[in-house]
Amino acid sequence: MSTDGLSVDDGIRTLLLLMPRMVGRAKRLKVPEELRELSLAPRHLSLLAYLLFDGAMTVNELAARLEVAPATVSLMVGELSRKGVLARREDDADRRRTIVSIADRHQDAINEWLGYGAKAWRQALEPLTPEQRRMFVNTLLAYEQALSG
Repeated sequence: MSTDGLSVDDGIRTLLLLMPRMVGRAKRLKVPEELRELSLAPRHLSLLAYLLFDGAMTVNELAARLEVAPATVSLMVGELSRKGVLARREDDADRRRTIVSIADRHQDAINEWLGYGAKAWRQALEPLTPEQRRMFVNTLLAYEQALSG
């Protein structure tokens, strides 16, 4: 990879060609057989990724991370619990709170499925300094925000 500078227009051109290829490759990642019948939607991926990488958490914690209302997360958790993907239990410290985790029987399949993308990101991000990683992530966040108007 070249360390030479890149004009804004050259960067845009490169990214406009690259992004569809990346999305296409991500879409072609095979969903493990045991998860295919569960009809998991894209909205479930972020929720599952947080639980996979950060462990069990409350509905409110998930809502804050996903930047959606707790009611939205409650609906997703209910749906995924009925399908056996998630496990729910009361918080021993506060029985009003529910702790959500990936069900043991699906942990390996979800790790296999989402872990592939995590491995690719790790390979791309590890050579960067923490400041370069922050700039990269901030750039993607700014792009997403610009797309949403």
